[in-house]
Formats: sequence, C-alpha cells, structure tokens
Amino acid sequence: MATGDTKLSICSDALILLGATPLSSFSEGTDAAQICDRLYDDLRDMVLTSYHWGFSHRKSQLARSVDTPVNEWKYQYPLPSDAISSGVRALFTSGSVGAETVNYGWEIYERNIFTDFETVYVDYQFRPSEDVWPTYFVHLMKLYMAWHIAEPVTDQITKGQYYQTLAVGSPAENMRGGYFRQAMQIDGA
Repeated sequence: MATGDTKLSICSDALILLGATPLSSFSEGTDAAQICDRLYDDLRDMVLTSYHWGFSHRKSQLARSVDTPVNEWKYQYPLPSDAISSGVRALFTSGSVGAETVNYGWEIYERNIFTDFETVYVDYQFRPSEDVWPTYFVHLMKLYMAWHIAEPVTDQITKGQYYQTLAVGSPAENMRGGYFRQAMQIDGA
C-alpha cells in the first residue's frame, strides 16, 4: 500500500510529470491548483469505477427501508452511502460461509435494491481514501491526472496525448492498454 498519499500529493506529482510546479495547497490561487481541484474527484471516481479494483470492495448486510416499492417487488434496500457507481458486485441472501451469489430476483433503481428477499448482503465498490491505495493505483491516478490536466496547464496537446497513451494505451486498446492494463494485472494477481 502507498503510505501518506493524498489528493494534493497525487495532483502535485502529476504537475511535476508535466514539468510544472507542485502545489502547496488547492487554495494557493494558481490556475493549476484550481484545475486539479476541479477535475480530480471526477477523474478518481471514473478510474475507480472503470474496473473492479480489489482494494475498493466491501461486504455489508443491507438494512431494509421502511418504504416499499410501488409495484413488482416487496422490499427496498438502500445501497450503502459509500457505494460508488451502481456499487453492487454480488448479492447474497445469506451471510454464511459458502453462500451462493444470487443473479436473479432483484433490480437496482436509483441507489436502491428492489427484491422479494427478506435478507440481503452485498459485495459493493466504495471509494477508499488515497492513503490506503496500492502503489500501482496511485501511479495510474498520477498518469490520468497528467493526461487530463496537460493541455490546460501546459497549452501542449501533445503532452496530453503522451500521458493518455502511457495511461490507457492506443485507441485500438479501448482504454484498457498502457499502464491501466498493467495495474489490472497486478490487482488481479
């Protein structure tokens, strides 16, 4: 795991990759600080939800809502507040060892699971803080930031294209090449 990484350190390192001055804070009043602060959270979530990163999953039993669905289903279970994207990787009706994944009999609407099951457990994707990210993901995030801030920070499109290729490979690789592929392989090992 990477130790001590933060939004600020990742953005600063991306700026260093571009040959720019690192940030001392997001409120320092520079264009680079404002650009990084505005883009980082969306890019982080995009990268986190683009693959089922092992370090970004949790298990939880869901609490049934007092609200009931309008039709079709008996019960409604709000997704955990820290779930990102649709969040659900697997659903179970038991918390016991060896419980089977249930692939039918439920749907997600607006951050709620609708089902007839009286008990629901989920494996879901959440947003871990940067200080617990593995090193390979921190590096991937630095490349993503460099790619997306290159043009507004340096006025050089070619730098953005260079970091895009480093981060996700060529267009033929459908955003699954470059260092992204390596990070997926490390995560899946």
